[in-house]
Amino acid sequence: MIRTMQLAAATFHPRRAVPGQQLLDVSTTRMRVHASDLDLYRHMNNGIYLQCMDVARSNYLADLGAFGELNERGWYPVVAAQTIKYRRSLTYRQRFEIATRVLGWDERVVYLEQSFSRRSRAGAPEHVARGIVAGRFLGRDGTRVPAPDVVALIVGEHVTSPPVPDDVAAWARAVDVAAR
Repeated sequence: MIRTMQLAAATFHPRRAVPGQQLLDVSTTRMRVHASDLDLYRHMNNGIYLQCMDVARSNYLADLGAFGELNERGWYPVVAAQTIKYRRSLTYRQRFEIATRVLGWDERVVYLEQSFSRRSRAGAPEHVARGIVAGRFLGRDGTRVPAPDVVALIVGEHVTSPPVPDDVAAWARAVDVAAR
């Protein structure tokens, strides 16, 4: 429930835009593991990672100052597909960060990478997990909004996508979210 409330806050009362933040810049969201995030093995449940990713994506849009224009058009983000690879566990009260960045887009979806990290006991950053998300935007009337139109709205002009990394492009084809 805590993560749902965080998502509601991040979406309906977004944090302030970051001056100079660009579409391809990294957005960082800092969090801490709560008792309600834990599974029976006392580490953060795999489903909670996905909820945290939702919050971080809302923060990414907030950092760009995109919510106002998206709301004016009645456009909202949904996840078309996602995958995540876990490397280390997160445990109770641990602080962690999610770095969210756009990798590229095609006619249908925007591809994002969301990387979880924490500090080791020695203070060095440790990679925890990496998620890849294919996100799409819908209109309130149920229409699909082409990804280039969303990017143009956020950037202020139509721009070309950087090349989507080969592993992400292969995944997108395998799960059938890539533009046909």
